Amino acid sequence: MKWLVNICRIVVALTFIFSGYVKAIDPLGTQYKIEDYLEALSLAQYVPSIFTLGTSVLLSAIEFCLGIFLLFAIHRRSASKISLVFMVVMTLVTLWLWIANPVSDCGCFGDAIHLTNGQTLLKNIVLLACTAVIAWRPLMMMRFISQSNQWIVVNYTVLFILASSIWSLWTLPLFDFRPYHVGANIQKGMEIPEGAEQPEFETTFIMEKDGKRQEFTLEEYPDSTWTFIDQKNVLIKEGYVPPIHDFSIQTIEGEDLTEEILSRKGYTFLLISPHLENADDSNFGEIDQIYEYALEHNYPFICLTASNETGIQHWRNITGAEYPFYLTDETTLKTVIRSNPGLLLLKDGTIIRKWSHNQLPDFYKATIRQATPNKGNGVQESIPLEKSTLGQMPRDSVPSKLLAIFLWFALPLFVLTLADRLFAWTKWIRRKQQNSSLYKHLKPKRKMRKKIVAGNWKMNMNLQDGIALAKELNETLKADKPNCGVVICTPFIHLASIAQFLDQDIIGLGAENCADKEKGAFTGEVSAEMVKSTGAQYVILGHSERREYYNETPEILKEKVLLAQKNDLKVIFCIGESLAEREAGKQNEVVKAELEGSVFNLSEEDFRKIVIAYEPIWAIGTGKTATAEQAEEIHAYIRSIIAEKYGQAVADDTTILYGGSCKASNAPELFAKPDIDGGLIGGASLKCADFKGIIDAWKK
Repeated sequence: MKWLVNICRIVVALTFIFSGYVKAIDPLGTQYKIEDYLEALSLAQYVPSIFTLGTSVLLSAIEFCLGIFLLFAIHRRSASKISLVFMVVMTLVTLWLWIANPVSDCGCFGDAIHLTNGQTLLKNIVLLACTAVIAWRPLMMMRFISQSNQWIVVNYTVLFILASSIWSLWTLPLFDFRPYHVGANIQKGMEIPEGAEQPEFETTFIMEKDGKRQEFTLEEYPDSTWTFIDQKNVLIKEGYVPPIHDFSIQTIEGEDLTEEILSRKGYTFLLISPHLENADDSNFGEIDQIYEYALEHNYPFICLTASNETGIQHWRNITGAEYPFYLTDETTLKTVIRSNPGLLLLKDGTIIRKWSHNQLPDFYKATIRQATPNKGNGVQESIPLEKSTLGQMPRDSVPSKLLAIFLWFALPLFVLTLADRLFAWTKWIRRKQQNSSLYKHLKPKRKMRKKIVAGNWKMNMNLQDGIALAKELNETLKADKPNCGVVICTPFIHLASIAQFLDQDIIGLGAENCADKEKGAFTGEVSAEMVKSTGAQYVILGHSERREYYNETPEILKEKVLLAQKNDLKVIFCIGESLAEREAGKQNEVVKAELEGSVFNLSEEDFRKIVIAYEPIWAIGTGKTATAEQAEEIHAYIRSIIAEKYGQAVADDTTILYGGSCKASNAPELFAKPDIDGGLIGGASLKCADFKGIIDAWKK
């Protein structure tokens, strides 16, 4: 199953990436296809072009990003579900295309690959099945990059694909898959090779006799008593269709100039504008300058448009255009260049240059006018195209463009992935070493167990007051470094805000609880994963108030501990007896049962991550405090039962905190005991000075 999920994930990811990218770098082409769909549904007149263009950019970006997210296994659950919904919608659309055939090509791969509607439907059914498998078992997708670094991939991918679309709109598509690409000879693209298969049509005649109409084939053509009404030509067999089959140039009067213009030797400028009424006129000065240059060197300069005489006159009025205007099919012009207007330079009928109206070159200043003094008067002359770099085929090749994409997008992600995986691998090696018996035998003598003072704010302070207290603690302890570990455990609403400014090298951040469920319909609960996502490092579990008021059982706490450790949270696990149990002399039985019920199921490695907090319930919030001797006695007992379960080394390494009305006044005496490693502080942690006084007990 894991192999199947990951194979499906790679297939879908690569398809989405390719499909999304080729559409993203040709947003106008995708827009035209969306408008074709709307035309088929008779909705084109109701949808503004700005909306279809925005949909084009957004749809391409979503598809590309989904592909990258699946490839890197980022947000596995949500990405797989969105991909499944996306493919359900696309499959239904292509089913409609296959049945109704409103357009011949769905445009799923832009102009890069053309599929019939049947081929597209088959492709989408395969992808739908693959996305269903992925959505069924999303967590089986192997991550290529750790969760902590996924935000880099997400943001970089979104920025890259949107920038690609915006750049292609401003200039021209980076890759031109259309038959009118640079280097294409238009006349040759219109030729049909000798011996190529010709299309076959069946002609049907509609005849009428005595008020009755009937259809006849050519072989069945009736006698003269039937009256001819109409005829239909139906394509029954497709033949060879040349790449360019719809290009023509006509005068307004209807004279065909296609052959004359395309067969001309030398250079020809073609200004392309499907609709002059909608053309961008902000650069007409540059167009006029190029026209003047063409006149100077006797290069034809013509404008091809699908506009009528009114539109042509409108353009002449606002730009002062003096060049001739000829007519060409609107769809053809949109295919020739993705710019309105755009400029083509032909040489012997071959396209050697294409420019968007935003990229028109300054023929005189940039390249053409160079120091060529006239004899006698020193006036500079413009160089003809034959001697200019603009008159030659551009040097940017497909391999160089692919290299640019690799350097700008693929290489940074590859380097990030490599660094991330190397770091994860070294962490894995270190864990293996530390768990090996040889390492344990040879490792240096252990350090003293960690001393901690942890504050438990409980249900106190609003967000603003909590932030103020945390900031005050942060600044105070930065100025006067503590001799112990310091942790503040706050209500859930404080965590994300405080994590943004808290220096967790000085003060660790923790939650007061987490849910015993991983996720789902559990209104009001907060999962361990959510706690971790705020930036918290710790979580308090098993507090006596949770046990008493919310009936948390050992089994519930066991699940909470497992989920907390699964999400790399350090657990402060609370145990302790009530006053009645203390008076009955059952304190040892109680704390042992609480450990056995919730944490003694852990492996040695996982138990080493637990911090124990002994809290005599009868001393919490009552003002009563166990004597230092009483506290030391129970702490020593707790350490002894840990030694029975996991061995003396683990017991010696386990931090055990005291939590029961600990104050600055009694903290030094308590902390001086050998088995007390700090405190879990309640009310005294709500004021910076009081909490600092307890922390400073480790300096005495």
